[in-house]
Amino acid sequence: VQTGWANAYISEVIVCNTDLSTEDRQKLEGYLAWKWGLTANLPADHPYKSAPPTTSAPALDPDAAAYISAVETADGQALEAGVVTAINNFVVGCKADGIWDAIKSSAILAGARTLSGALQPLVGTAPTNFNFVSGDYDRKTGLKGNGSTKYLNSNRNNNADPQDDRHVACYRSRAQNSNQAYIAARTGGNVIGANYLWTTGAAPQFTCVPNTDTHTSNGSDTIGVATFHGVSRANSTTTTGRISGVNYSFSSTSATPISNNLRIFCGANDSIPEFFTNARLSFYSIGEALDLAALDTRVSALMTAIDGAIA
Repeated sequence: VQTGWANAYISEVIVCNTDLSTEDRQKLEGYLAWKWGLTANLPADHPYKSAPPTTSAPALDPDAAAYISAVETADGQALEAGVVTAINNFVVGCKADGIWDAIKSSAILAGARTLSGALQPLVGTAPTNFNFVSGDYDRKTGLKGNGSTKYLNSNRNNNADPQDDRHVACYRSRAQNSNQAYIAARTGGNVIGANYLWTTGAAPQFTCVPNTDTHTSNGSDTIGVATFHGVSRANSTTTTGRISGVNYSFSSTSATPISNNLRIFCGANDSIPEFFTNARLSFYSIGEALDLAALDTRVSALMTAIDGAIA
């Protein structure tokens, strides 16, 4: 006989196909209590009252574990197991591909439960937030710019990496206007010597200007389509750009990097709306030259896994 409704939330259900031993039942109780912040409900004599069970937990890469811990602390709640696995697989995969050490500044702007958690750095210094609020953040698709005032200061200087050994990259998960920057370091209107990643044109062309003031368009881009954008320079004469799963190589004159922090969602001239984007970005990476195709594969898999892990 139905007598009423539970005034509660169900966050996770585990179905077992056999009777559990007392030990296994207590492990499940401990796992769930620690995952969902319910340890106070465990009896005082419970074996996992003071520490979670560890024997069945998969080992995490140390760098992934440190990042996950920082995010969960900022969120005030544990991440779903699928999100944890996605992050760990990304870090392990980047290391296997030999591109992890080239990443000097990076943030996964998705997956975390809160904006504070999303702004925790995967690598390097945390970005400084200018004008983004919680409503701008979506766990699956990342941060949404407004094309005029909202940006992140990566706190990574444009000249921190060698002049001819550098990359910038991001993952755009939603639309943006044309003629706007994703990642840039500028002094007023000057882009000479700047890492510069943006779109331009009515049906915009991908534009990479990592070390010159000559805008070189390479590769078609469709507004509104989720895609990886990247530019990498490993020598003094050639730059590689990547968009929509295709690499483009073009000549680009080397120039001394300007000393200005790289911005995400805009150029370093923070007062000119032309240099802002209304794109939704869910990842960025800055550092030394690397294999853009490998990073694209890892980031795209990360975003797909995070999307699938979040209800």
